[in-house]
Amino acid sequence: MKLPFAAVAASLVCLSVASAQTTTAPAAPGAAVPVPATKRVGCLGSTQNLQGQDKRDQMQLCMAQARLDCLKQAIDQKLVGEARKSAIKTCVGTDGAEQQ
Repeated sequence: MKLPFAAVAASLVCLSVASAQTTTAPAAPGAAVPVPATKRVGCLGSTQNLQGQDKRDQMQLCMAQARLDCLKQAIDQKLVGEARKSAIKTCVGTDGAEQQ
């Protein structure tokens, strides 16, 4: 039985949100914690049913929230400087790529 694409995408979004909400013990200062699925993937999945300006607006809001969440995580881990920048990029999943 084939599942509709929207159902599969919704499942992926739920998985990424669930993984983002799990709590772990803070890592040693300077060590980045690996994230299984990036928040960017979750944002892309949550905006797939939108088009045009609505899609761009929702993507920007979602990515801004993702950056804020990742910044809070980096602060909790007491990361500073390049370690913080790197951890946030890894967490958000931008890897230098700008949003749409």
